[in-house]
Amino acid sequence: MNNENVMKNLFKKNEGWLTLKEALDQDISKYEFYKFVKENELERAGHGIYVPADVWPDSMYLTHLRSTQAIFSHESALFLHDMTDREPPYFSVTVRTGYNPHRLKKDGIKVYTIKEELHVLGLSKAKTPFGHFVPVYDKERTLCDILRSRKGIETQVFQDALKSYAKQKDKNLRSLMQYANALSVSEIIKPYLEVLL
Repeated sequence: MNNENVMKNLFKKNEGWLTLKEALDQDISKYEFYKFVKENELERAGHGIYVPADVWPDSMYLTHLRSTQAIFSHESALFLHDMTDREPPYFSVTVRTGYNPHRLKKDGIKVYTIKEELHVLGLSKAKTPFGHFVPVYDKERTLCDILRSRKGIETQVFQDALKSYAKQKDKNLRSLMQYANALSVSEIIKPYLEVLL
């Protein structure tokens, strides 16, 4: 398969998004990449990320493409899981300790850090409002994260999330307690469990 077809496949797979990183991973030169971008009249959506002019930018997906190890968490995860009726004023992501979040913070994203061994605990995927899949913590991990960061999050946000979670048929209380133990919030969450049981 020639390089142009490889890029067309990447473009199709990513639903109209093309990244320089993916092209380079396929041994496509920068010259060929930018030639393809120019010939297809793609516009720059972010550093090394291009889309057609008529594509409405999905900022959550763009955040994911720019920082693939950032996982949507806290208020952003509540929003993606339909556990809040408020759209967050900014995105919240969690990265592993040691990752440099400078660019994310510069873009107005709230960044939480966690030890590497806990970074993928409860990792899941969810669809953005534009239909792209992005990494997000599952509902149980999100509740634990909100408890861990309770000083910086409104009590009402957590209470609304807990009520929403209590109504859901697919809740997993075993995972909730496992995550609570791993994240050292088990004693704090126990009183709330009475609401769920």
